Amino acid sequence: MFTGIIEGIATLQSTNKLEGYADWEVEFPDGALNGIEIGASISLEGVCLTVTSVSGHKASFQIIEETLARSTLGKFKPLDKLNYERSLTFGKEVGGHLVSGHVMEVAKIIEISQIKDFESGESTCDMTIQTSDKVAMYIFEKGYIAIDGISLTVGNTHEGGCFEVHIIPETLRRTTLGNKVAGSLVNIEIDSTTQAAVDTVIRLNERLVKR
Repeated sequence: MFTGIIEGIATLQSTNKLEGYADWEVEFPDGALNGIEIGASISLEGVCLTVTSVSGHKASFQIIEETLARSTLGKFKPLDKLNYERSLTFGKEVGGHLVSGHVMEVAKIIEISQIKDFESGESTCDMTIQTSDKVAMYIFEKGYIAIDGISLTVGNTHEGGCFEVHIIPETLRRTTLGNKVAGSLVNIEIDSTTQAAVDTVIRLNERLVKR
């Protein structure tokens, strides 16, 4: 499990496509891999991956074709930047919301607008994201959502599967969201509690209709 609070940005060093999976080598900032052992879980762009080897600032991961196809990871190439978060440990503050690292869908950013504060020189960012109807049914105003592993609060929702998120300057600085443009693809993980509640209501309604 993760919290959706990104710890930093790593760099994809190499990819090696093999039969049924790909080998990735990723370089992390100084100290980011302290205490990491083979078999540990690290979230990259919101996808939970297992460490297969560690050497200095670099860690390797084996990513199956299903994961590459169902997330944006299949589109990454060497030197691309990746949001990372180490798995949650007991006693750690949960500043975002519980995130499993299981991406439900790849969505598209259809609009980005930035508002600059002329006193501080920093910008906030409003993003409008398009999802499918299957995912949109779990997205509610003021609910939680994880985008590329980042815990965010949903803003307005619209018909057709669109919703908005509002990004503060600190999030733009410490994640890859600051590099996104209209048309960029992002990994989406909906809040598991919301999903459970919605699915329960749907099943109850179906039973009532059958009576």
